[in-house]
Amino acid sequence: MTKEKNYNKTLIACYMGFITQAIAANFSPLLFLTFHKTYNIALGKIALIPAVFFMTQLIVDIICAQVVDKIGYRKCVVASEVSSAAGLVMLAFLPDLFRNSFIGIIICVVVYAIGSGLIEVLVSPIVEACPFEHKEAAMSLLHSFYCWGSVSVIVLSTLFFKFAGIHNWKLLACLWAIVPLINIFNFATCPIEHPTGGEKGMKITELFRLPLFYLAVILMVCAGASELSMAQWASAFAESALGLSKTAGDLAGPCLFAITMGTARAIYGKFGDRINLMHFMIASGLLCLISYLLASMSPNSLMSLLGCVICGFSVGIMWPGTISVCAPKIPRGGTAFFAMLAMAGDLGGSAGPALVGNISQAAGDNLQRGLMAGGIFPVVMIATLLLLGFISKKKITTKSKK
Repeated sequence: MTKEKNYNKTLIACYMGFITQAIAANFSPLLFLTFHKTYNIALGKIALIPAVFFMTQLIVDIICAQVVDKIGYRKCVVASEVSSAAGLVMLAFLPDLFRNSFIGIIICVVVYAIGSGLIEVLVSPIVEACPFEHKEAAMSLLHSFYCWGSVSVIVLSTLFFKFAGIHNWKLLACLWAIVPLINIFNFATCPIEHPTGGEKGMKITELFRLPLFYLAVILMVCAGASELSMAQWASAFAESALGLSKTAGDLAGPCLFAITMGTARAIYGKFGDRINLMHFMIASGLLCLISYLLASMSPNSLMSLLGCVICGFSVGIMWPGTISVCAPKIPRGGTAFFAMLAMAGDLGGSAGPALVGNISQAAGDNLQRGLMAGGIFPVVMIATLLLLGFISKKKITTKSKK
């Protein structure tokens, strides 16, 4: 008698995987000023750290589409945790070993960004391949753990720095590395199925021949841009709008944004079997547009901050929802499809904040003007969802007539 596979163990590993990614994405930005003062690194160079992080993830997205199926999901996802842990531990030691400490920091960032990129590509298809009854709800709940991880990193790190001192940041880097170290064992032992059920997945060139693939890419670009255009500027917006300190700005901006985003994903994870996902995403797009208009046009600073917080709730379903809506429509998409979606999300996450920043600068450092431009992304998402719904209904009508 064969032992029944425990896919809940797979879920737990994937939850911790997204927490690991949140640690990789959010820990070093808390140390930017510390790097500047401790190692005498110019702020212009410090600004390259997030750029290197996201560029590394983009490269990993592209490579994954080519090699994951050959190497195997388990080996690659275990490697993601090893790389994440190694990068965090190296961050505590490597900068001191280089004459130019910035080079040491960048090497560490690249190492844990490789882990983060692998997690981004692999975890969603692993959950999609599990035989859960309500996969959309499971996917949304899964992605909420990135939000809870982000909140935990910001709050716990802030408390650590307050009580243990910022000079002990190296110890905290090693403590955060414990999370991926534990998860190495989880991914090494949990059941993992292939997203195409053992069939050969599609190649990138085959995906490019599918019109639906382009709609999926547009949705993912808009999801990443809608989320990060606000999230990346939330702290600066809280400081400029309310005159808060950096610590208070981080808690009022990014933390509240992450909490509301995680709440939206958790709600759909709990009640997703009773909610039409397409309708929920369209409603979220409308709420997102309203939140951008509120943040950018309100003369009241508290109302502007409320728009920022509401935006977190509105974008919660966009990334996991796009995966859940599009993956069943391209069942043979496989690793290449998920990797391309991750790349599209990263492109949106890079382009959106850049658009907001450039327009803000052109408007005389007026951040509200820049955020107004960010409202274009939920508009494009709504239009694309309506087109996707129209195409799906047309296909169903054609089949019923036959």
